[in-house]
Amino acid sequence: MASDKLNHSDQVMHTVHQGNAAAVSAVAASWCRSALHHGLDPAASRKGERIGGTSLTVLRESSGELIAAATPALDQLFGSVGRTGCCVILSNIDGVVIEARTGASDVALFDSIGLAPGGQWGEAAEGTNGIGTCLVEQRPVTILRGEHFASRNIGVSCMDAPVFDPEGRLVAALDVSSARADHGEAMATMIAALVQDAARQIERDYFCMRYADARIVYSPDRQGSVPRGRGISLLAVDRDDLVIGATRAARLSLRLGTNPFDRPRPLADVMGDSSSSFDDSERAILRQALARSGGNVTRAARDLGIGRATMYRRMERVGISPGQ
Repeated sequence: MASDKLNHSDQVMHTVHQGNAAAVSAVAASWCRSALHHGLDPAASRKGERIGGTSLTVLRESSGELIAAATPALDQLFGSVGRTGCCVILSNIDGVVIEARTGASDVALFDSIGLAPGGQWGEAAEGTNGIGTCLVEQRPVTILRGEHFASRNIGVSCMDAPVFDPEGRLVAALDVSSARADHGEAMATMIAALVQDAARQIERDYFCMRYADARIVYSPDRQGSVPRGRGISLLAVDRDDLVIGATRAARLSLRLGTNPFDRPRPLADVMGDSSSSFDDSERAILRQALARSGGNVTRAARDLGIGRATMYRRMERVGISPGQ
């Protein structure tokens, strides 16, 4: 094992010192950042630094809304991968582990690795790794065993996806890590897909939790689909049809920028008057509300949280007659 680590360290530094190393691959680029920008040594032993006590409590409390929104997805993801010897990790934007799911028989192992609450996995601390590199590159990342920068981490494979908050800002990394030698690239690919789905679920639940009093509208991409990795495109709309929030996917698709909605914009302006996809979505929502109310427009409007006049105006716009 010591020989493997030595060979790995030599390979990392050989790659770093190549003139075109950063252009070879994303992993090589991260190795260069780790060595040249952060001044890390791939052969160094673990520092053993971990945030704990009051400091960790404060970090977790500051991320309370995120953790609450993420809990169902974390539990579901761990239910899918936990029995295979994997742990599930949620870190904050600095790469500090704030929530973890680990099987009872694997706690000691992952604790010794540092994949436990308070562990620090930013690139500046550990070099190339799933959590830190995902946060730097803001995209889904898989770092297999020998792709880690630090030789002390080559016994682990990490599958990660970024998590964005309701304002579209990077806020966390979702990670599944495995220390099993029989978990190869094929297994990593399957787990990576689960991690990305769970990250998007967290974003959706986080957005709906933040805008619990608003109406949530689905907004597909202009071409009718959402590019892979962007997440679900949602808008939060108040009772006056003003957009008060948007997910990262919606901001990218509709070119809304990253600023908060301090000055709400009319939904029709954001979506575009000729957007048939919105009309179809609006029509479906209104018809469902009318079906639940037995055709009672007043009750349907109340269920949707809008006024009766607004309900009639929307019905007319999408071609629903009161008696339909």
